[in-house]
Amino acid sequence: MAKATKEVKKTVSSKKTSASDTYASINNYLLKNEKKVFLVTLLTGILLAILSFNARISEAHDDALYIEAGHRYVHEFPNYYYTSNAPMYPMFLALLTLIFGTNLIAFKIFSMIFFVIGAVLYYKALDKKVPEMLKFLVFTFLCLNHLVIYYASMTFSEPFYMLVQSAFFYYFSKYNFGESPIGTDLKVDWKKWAVLGLLMMFLTLAKNILIFGIAAIALYYVIRKDYKKMVFAMVSFGVFKLLYELIKSAVWGKSAIQYSSQMSLLLNKDPYDASQGQEDLAGFIGRFTENIHLYLGKRFYQILGFMDENYSFTTRYEANGELVEKTSGAAYLLAFIVLFFMIYGLRTAFKRKNYLIAFLIIFAGTISVGTFVVLQARWDQARFIMVHVPVILLGGLYGLYCFFEKDSFKQKILVAFCLFVTGSMLLSSFKRASDNIPIVSKNLKGDIYFGYTPDWQNYLRCSAWCADSLKKETLVACRKAPMSFVYGKGKKFFPIYSVIKKDTATQQSQPDSALAFFAQNKVTHIMVASLRIDPTKNSGQIINTVHNIIQPIMEKYPNKLKLVHTEGMTEQCYLFEITK
Repeated sequence: MAKATKEVKKTVSSKKTSASDTYASINNYLLKNEKKVFLVTLLTGILLAILSFNARISEAHDDALYIEAGHRYVHEFPNYYYTSNAPMYPMFLALLTLIFGTNLIAFKIFSMIFFVIGAVLYYKALDKKVPEMLKFLVFTFLCLNHLVIYYASMTFSEPFYMLVQSAFFYYFSKYNFGESPIGTDLKVDWKKWAVLGLLMMFLTLAKNILIFGIAAIALYYVIRKDYKKMVFAMVSFGVFKLLYELIKSAVWGKSAIQYSSQMSLLLNKDPYDASQGQEDLAGFIGRFTENIHLYLGKRFYQILGFMDENYSFTTRYEANGELVEKTSGAAYLLAFIVLFFMIYGLRTAFKRKNYLIAFLIIFAGTISVGTFVVLQARWDQARFIMVHVPVILLGGLYGLYCFFEKDSFKQKILVAFCLFVTGSMLLSSFKRASDNIPIVSKNLKGDIYFGYTPDWQNYLRCSAWCADSLKKETLVACRKAPMSFVYGKGKKFFPIYSVIKKDTATQQSQPDSALAFFAQNKVTHIMVASLRIDPTKNSGQIINTVHNIIQPIMEKYPNKLKLVHTEGMTEQCYLFEITK
């Protein structure tokens, strides 16, 4: 460990290197002006986050789902437990709900606090353990990247998760790669192992997929042949995980046992249509390869600002009467480039004994592999890879950093590339902040619907009308129930994510079965919106899930659905009452 520390210090300091060495010049400048560069970067990030503040709910609706879950924790305790992808975050929102009520702005302010603290802890985890220019590039990404800044004022779980992950990285870095590493004498270091196990348990609660992160920790210790440390880490994690499960079972009982439904959703070929069956081995391999091109061949480059965020490598065409999708080979080539530099960076980190970088690559890589296998490709969202981009940048550029260290000209090329990445992020973030200012200004002044397209404005206004005009005991079925909950001032709505009681011949609902389903769930009203398939334009194509449910009912029972409210002049939203 002493040799490894000396190696890192030698790489970071570069004081004995010749004056013509570009790395030495950059690293020495950053060392001498560390506090100034740190504060300027952090304060710029905070400024951008304020200017980019989003006072609305995302159309993706997962952020609203967490808010609704926090509300249910408070008002349905102990008969409700959130078992989906990030169970710890709704618990925290429940605490905020107890203090502030369902206050969207308060929740978003805490997300910004998570963003700031998470970035600082990540910086501290890397400090004095990786080359200065790479450390500051990662910190710049965490503070200035447009997507990180976007989520900084949203109630998605990413800011909370990145805070938990950064806290873990900081602790793991300090006691595995610092001056006084954690030992295997439990009489001396049992408290350190206990804290490590607790943080590991928090990781799995911050995101369920982080169970692969626990496997990565074990894998790292095995690779280093630190078998005792591997056992201590896993036992400590197991103790806290078992204790948590016992408490959960005692407090929430049966309401906390819903893992089977979540697992079934992930195993389905289509998460919204169980009738298509479950994936086989070939299907999971297909998921993996498709997700690689989506996240490493597309989303990674979009996050860095190298590619338009709406660009797709997939082309669709009709062949023999069927719609066929084809992915361009360029997507896989771009993904291969990222994979190559990550693997090369990992090899270099082990060779140079920079075990922190090696661990981070193993950690992010293992979780990414698990994500690519588990998630259906249709859930193509940049946030799933965004949390690992700092490691991808660090790992890939570290390999190049070491490869170019004997050639000053090549060093200049790498420095220029880092400056280009930083400039690209700054331009993109400031442009988005500038575009956002008039929107957030109107939102904070009371126009809470400004910034949405007309289809969403009508949907959300209708949700608010339901809360104001319908009796409390009514239950409205709709396509985006959590969003309706937030804009409907806490009124409960019934979610419709897929066509219920589907007739395989018509791909629509069987009317009698659908009505029986609604009666069983005490649904009294149905909200039918004209939500666009293409959010950028009104093409006439809409999300017709609810339409495919009510149309057969209207055809068979014309008087069964009574129109009680219409919102908007175009792209209307309709509210129907189910008559008796």
